[in-house]
Amino acid sequence: MKTAFSGGRELEQALRELKRATAKAVGRRVLKKAGQIFADRANDLAPEGPGHHLKGSYVVGTKLTRRQAGMARREGRDDVTVYAGTSDPAGMQQEFGNERHGPQAHARPAWDQTQQNVFEVVQEGMAAEVEKTVARQRRRAAKAAKRNGG
Repeated sequence: MKTAFSGGRELEQALRELKRATAKAVGRRVLKKAGQIFADRANDLAPEGPGHHLKGSYVVGTKLTRRQAGMARREGRDDVTVYAGTSDPAGMQQEFGNERHGPQAHARPAWDQTQQNVFEVVQEGMAAEVEKTVARQRRRAAKAAKRNGG
C-alpha cells in the first residue's frame, strides 16, 4: 500500500510546543479513533456460530495481555502505541486455521478494506487535534499572563 503524507514537519513542530504527556495523549486519542475503524469492520466480518465468540471481541487499547506484552518490542519513551485486535485467544486459529478447520480470514480483509480510511483519520485527526491543543495552551498561557499582570 502506498500512502502520501504531507505536513509532517509542521505537525512535528507543533507537537514540540506541547508537553510530552499532552503530545502523547493527543496521539493516543487519534490512534484509538483510527483503530476503532478497523476493529468495527473486523467485528462485522468475524465468523459467527457455535463456539465462535469473535464478533465483538475486536477492541482498541494501549494495553496487552501479559503474554502479548512479553512478545512485544519495547518502544521508546516518546512513542505512542495503540493496539487493535481480538481479545479472544481463538482469533488467530480462526484467521489462519489449524489441523481441525480451514482459515476463516476476517482480520486481514477488514484491514484491507479500512487501511486507507485509518491513515486518513490519523493524518487529519493529528493535524486537527494538535492545532486545537496548541491553541488551547496558548489561550491558557495568555490568560495566566494577563492574570499575573504580564
